[in-house]
Amino acid sequence: MARRVSDRSAPVGGAPVEEPVRRRLLAEATRLFAERGFESTSVQEIVAAAGVTKGAMYHYFGSKDDLLHEIYARVLRLQMERLNRFADAGGPVAERLHAAATDVVVTTVDNLDDSKIFFRSMHQLAPETYKTVRAERRRYHERFRGLVAEGQREGVFRDDIPAEMVVDFFFGSVHHLGTWYHPDGPLTGEEVGRHFADLLLGSLRP
Repeated sequence: MARRVSDRSAPVGGAPVEEPVRRRLLAEATRLFAERGFESTSVQEIVAAAGVTKGAMYHYFGSKDDLLHEIYARVLRLQMERLNRFADAGGPVAERLHAAATDVVVTTVDNLDDSKIFFRSMHQLAPETYKTVRAERRRYHERFRGLVAEGQREGVFRDDIPAEMVVDFFFGSVHHLGTWYHPDGPLTGEEVGRHFADLLLGSLRP
């Protein structure tokens, strides 16, 4: 199983606090969604597998939808934090975009089970939850697009292709990783990330 981001509660007094019950619920929900599918897994099955009551689950998650949302959202939060770090760093925009493009592939591969479950089941989310997820993904894509647009303004990247189209094309490939990438295959996540980033930067050369 792919390594996943650590699950922690909101910071208290500046220090993150481990939430074992919350983490256990997410782990069991992820396993069950992977084995049986989101639609075929009940809340009762999740809490039984996690060894907690429904009341304990509803303390952390309002619904099964919220569990599915959080499975993906915790990965996206990690990726957003790292993207901001790359985007705000000094240095040439081409280097920052290459680092960001490599990283989103690596973090997706490291959390491949979570991403696969989410993209397979996101159409089953309630409309409001689905809208929230789309907004969260859009914020990430807009920050990434900002790097492309910056390079276009500087003349480092070709500007005859809209930055939005560049981003949609790139992330179409990233979101497709779950259909073909295997951790025991010939390439590591880092190697795939560098190849993806090289292809992106190569396509943007003037």
